[in-house]
Amino acid sequence: MPVFFQQQINEHTRLGVWKIEETEEFFKGNVPGHRDVTHPHKRLQHLAGRFLLQFLFPDFPYHLIEIADTRKPFLPDEQYHFSISHCGDYAAVIVSSKNRVGVDVEEPKEKILRIAEKFMNEKEFTNFYNPLTAHDSQLTTLLWSAKESVFKWYGNGGVDFKQHIHLSIHLPANESIDCYFSKNNSTLKIHYRQFEGLVLAWVLS
Repeated sequence: MPVFFQQQINEHTRLGVWKIEETEEFFKGNVPGHRDVTHPHKRLQHLAGRFLLQFLFPDFPYHLIEIADTRKPFLPDEQYHFSISHCGDYAAVIVSSKNRVGVDVEEPKEKILRIAEKFMNEKEFTNFYNPLTAHDSQLTTLLWSAKESVFKWYGNGGVDFKQHIHLSIHLPANESIDCYFSKNNSTLKIHYRQFEGLVLAWVLS
């Protein structure tokens, strides 16, 4: 089984990243009631994400998943809170029976540098960058992924990454970034891991 990364966050919460090496038939045989997705690779990503939900929590009720107007998947009775992210040949999932959660996985690309000013505010540029990191696509991808995980944690849409998600203290030794989310006045700690060619960020509250 190609479990790329797995972590027990706390007694209620589990995180996993799956490297997609299986065929569509494998996932279809294990994931009932999958949604129609036209693009073949996106369909594989979708199936792998759903598969990972039950890999982390075997009693996860696939059949109860609904999609909100904001396109966020959820369980009506909130038996589990969960978040799914896809990127390339990877699917990432965080599931919790108690905590609200968000996850994002990204492959660092140089093009992220072209949009940094659209999601980073001036204070963040001052806090996170110096002359040596000003053109660091790995760091910029990490900051994007951190904000994306908060967006997914919130789940209600209408979020301006630059105005509502404020990243502050970066603690590389702890692999964490402090965050203030002004949309609902929340103080959050974003956790992350960086792998070769991959960035993973998650948040729970």
